[in-house]
Amino acid sequence: MNRRISRLIVLLVVFGLFMTLGGVMKAEAQLKGAPNEEYIAVACMGNLEYFSAHKFAWKWMGDKLGVKTSYIGPAEYDVPGQIAAFDQAIARRPAGIAVFGVEESLGPQIDKAVAAGIPVVTFSGDVPNSKRATFVGTNQHDLGYFGGIKLAEVLGGKGDVAILSIPGVGMFDVREQGFKDAFAKYPGIRVVQTGDTKADTVTAINAAKAIMQRFPNLTAFACTDSTGGIAAATAVSEAGKAGRIKIVSMDRNSDVLQKISAGVVTGTIAQDDAAEMVWCLMVLFSKKHFDPPLSSDNAKAKVEAAPFNIFTSVSWVDKSNVQYFLEANKMYNP
Repeated sequence: MNRRISRLIVLLVVFGLFMTLGGVMKAEAQLKGAPNEEYIAVACMGNLEYFSAHKFAWKWMGDKLGVKTSYIGPAEYDVPGQIAAFDQAIARRPAGIAVFGVEESLGPQIDKAVAAGIPVVTFSGDVPNSKRATFVGTNQHDLGYFGGIKLAEVLGGKGDVAILSIPGVGMFDVREQGFKDAFAKYPGIRVVQTGDTKADTVTAINAAKAIMQRFPNLTAFACTDSTGGIAAATAVSEAGKAGRIKIVSMDRNSDVLQKISAGVVTGTIAQDDAAEMVWCLMVLFSKKHFDPPLSSDNAKAKVEAAPFNIFTSVSWVDKSNVQYFLEANKMYNP
């Protein structure tokens, strides 16, 4: 009798496993698009390593969903070229477009795509006054604030700090303010100057050196992008102050990560770049296959059921975990 009961229990467990597996397989089948279903990402500055994770994740998620993904746009900072690539994407009539919202001038193209029945999401940079469905990326103020808190902790709440940024460019101004708002919580920290890097390494190095000469007791650099991080690392190394002047950089470029491994850069703030493209594609895929029923017909009702913003996380990278980010960069750039 005991053997029969045991066999019955085993059969019930096996049956339950088959039912569970069948449900998972059915769910996966439902999350598959058509092979000719195309989603296009339109960007610029694709030659920068920062975008390698975006390219990798865009294709990775497309493979998961069984759809075709394309990544197009100029390699340099060329907004007119990006606009031309956007028009080419519209002409291909894709199921959806994700666009790096680097400038407000992309608004008319976004609205043109939406008018043609093609949903658009923005990533990394936003064009909020357009008809885009969702922005996916980092809250820029939070990015600077998080970095400011980390640097303040490293400094023990006191010291003279210089900020390396690109004044006058909205995204970087907001990051800079985030740093300052964080430092305001620590009366012992003083922001002595903001240096203009002009997004150029040589200019940034000279700016960092000039600040160090003017403020010989400088204790740290806070950087709103990776150019500032590398420039600060170069300047303090040449002055023989590597490790003594703390540096918080931005983003997870391999050159920055290598400076962390060498102990020159204290740490960097990494955006959740890969996840940005995963969520971009999920929003666009959802709009095609299972748009939430906000109304009986969202398109005719002219209502948007997708989230307006998806703010991705930020991560602190230092010597304790830098190798995992270096390994990921190798994966993104095979």
